Amino acid sequence: MAPLRIGVNALYLLPGEVGGTEIYLRNLLDALARIDSVNEYFVFTNRETGPDLVPGSGNFHLTPQAVRAAIRPLRIAWEQTMLPLAAARKRLDALLNPGFTAPLLCPCPMVTVFHDMQHKRHPEHFRWFDLPFWRMLLYGSAKRSAELLADSEATREDVLRFYRLDPAKVTTVTLGVEEEFFSIGKRRMRATAPIKPSLQPAIRSGHYMLAVSTLHPHKNLDGLLLAFAAFLKTKPEYRLVVAGLRGFHSEALERLRASLGLEDSVRFTGWVPRTELYELYAGAAAFVYPSTFEGFGLPVVEALAAGVPTACSNIQPLAGIAGDAALLFDPADAGQIAAAMERITSDDSVRERLTAAGPAQAARFSWIATAERTLEAIARVAHSGA
Repeated sequence: MAPLRIGVNALYLLPGEVGGTEIYLRNLLDALARIDSVNEYFVFTNRETGPDLVPGSGNFHLTPQAVRAAIRPLRIAWEQTMLPLAAARKRLDALLNPGFTAPLLCPCPMVTVFHDMQHKRHPEHFRWFDLPFWRMLLYGSAKRSAELLADSEATREDVLRFYRLDPAKVTTVTLGVEEEFFSIGKRRMRATAPIKPSLQPAIRSGHYMLAVSTLHPHKNLDGLLLAFAAFLKTKPEYRLVVAGLRGFHSEALERLRASLGLEDSVRFTGWVPRTELYELYAGAAAFVYPSTFEGFGLPVVEALAAGVPTACSNIQPLAGIAGDAALLFDPADAGQIAAAMERITSDDSVRERLTAAGPAQAARFSWIATAERTLEAIARVAHSGA
C-alpha cells in the first residue's frame, strides 16, 4: 500500500497564546514522528509559527502559508480558501485539523479534533463578537469532516448531543503526558528537601501550591482565591502560583486578589516556557485545579505524573482522569476547596498515598497512544475516500 500524503492544519497556532492546544499539537507531531516513518506529512503553518513545530524526520515537511494567525478574520479566510488549494497542490490523501476548525470545501477527506464544546455548554464565557464564528465554523467543521476526534468521552457525548451525528463518526482519543513529568516525580521521590524552582525569589521563599490554568472564567480561579484566603488563616507561610495565559478574566482576578489582600501571597505568572513549568511542578508542595468545565484536563495528568499531591474538581472528565489518585471537591464550594488544600498539605498519609498513586494513574495516558489512534483515524478516512 502506497504511503499516505497527510496534511496538518496548524494555521490556528499562535505560539505561547493558545494554551493547551499548542501543547497538544507539539506533542502529537513529535509522537507521530516517533511511530511513523513511512507516510508523508505536510504541516501548514502561519507566519508566527517557527520551523521548530515540525519534527526533524525526513517525512515531515514544513509548509508555510503567507497568513498571520493573529489577524483572526484573515486566518479564517485563508483556511477556507487558500488551504484547500494548497491541499490540492500537495495531492493530499487526508487533512488533519487539530484545532477545532476545518475548511468547509476540501479536496480530500478530513479528520478534525474537538477539544471541548464550551461554546455550546457555556456560551456566556465567550465574547459576543467571537461566539457567532465559533458556532458557525465548528458546526460546519463537524458536518464536513469525515471523522471527529474528541479528547474525552465527556466531549464526545457533547459533540453527539449538540450536532446529532452518527456515533460511528466521533471517536474518543485521550491526550497524553510528557515523559519529563515522570522524571520530575522520580526527582521528587529522591529529594530529601523540597526542590526549589530557579524562578522568582517570591516563589523560592516558601512553600507554594500550584495551579496551571489560563485565566478564563470557567477555570474558577475566583473560587480558588476565596478558598486560598481561608486556607492562609491557618497556613500563612504558603503561597499560590497560578501559571498560565492571561485570559478574559485576568483583570477581574487581579481586583479580587487585591480585595482579599493576597497581592503578596498569590502570583499570576502568565505563560511560561515548558522548562520553567517543569520546575514549578518539581517544587510545588501541592497542585489544585478548581475548573468548572474541561474537555480533558491536561494539567491534572501532568501533576499526577510528577507525583505532586493533587486536588481537583469532581466534574467529568477530571474525576475519571484522576481516579483515586487525587482528592475531589465540588468546585462551587470554596469551603470544600479550602479543606482539600488543608488535607494535601497537612495530612502526611494522604500526601504519601497521592504521591505514589499519581504516576501510576498518569501512566494510562500516553502521547504515543494518542498518535497511534489519530493515525488510525486518518488512515480510515483516507482509504475510505469519505
